[in-house]
Amino acid sequence: MFSKACEYGLRAIIYIAQQSAQEVKVSLVHISEAINSPQAFTAKVLQQLTRNNIIKSIKGPYGGFVIENDKMKSIKLSDVVKVLDGDTIYTGCGLGLSECNENSPCPLHFKFVEIRSKLRSMLETTTLKTLVEDMDTEHFFLKR
Repeated sequence: MFSKACEYGLRAIIYIAQQSAQEVKVSLVHISEAINSPQAFTAKVLQQLTRNNIIKSIKGPYGGFVIENDKMKSIKLSDVVKVLDGDTIYTGCGLGLSECNENSPCPLHFKFVEIRSKLRSMLETTTLKTLVEDMDTEHFFLKR
């Protein structure tokens, strides 16, 4: 459902949020290792998130990526998805057809409408703060 960039972006931002909650700045190398993603690709994703003021990049030997605690309360997963994938996840066809709507539906159209609605609701109501607070790091993984 999500592009590879969005998958890596969501995993990266969750990892950065976990570390930021402990007041730790994380480097690109650590993020790539923690989420099992290619470093160059992760750098491009993090650059987009930085440009859109979702994460903060601090330069220098003691720098890294961080999310301010107050900002974690307002950043929703939907913000990350919008930056990296736009809104096609809410409007696109479940089978990838270029034309799929109420008047000209694909075989999955009406079932997919319900799934997209639930997905939108989850993404728009889940903040980084609540996700990090509710996550038991011993039972949840960002890579396999």
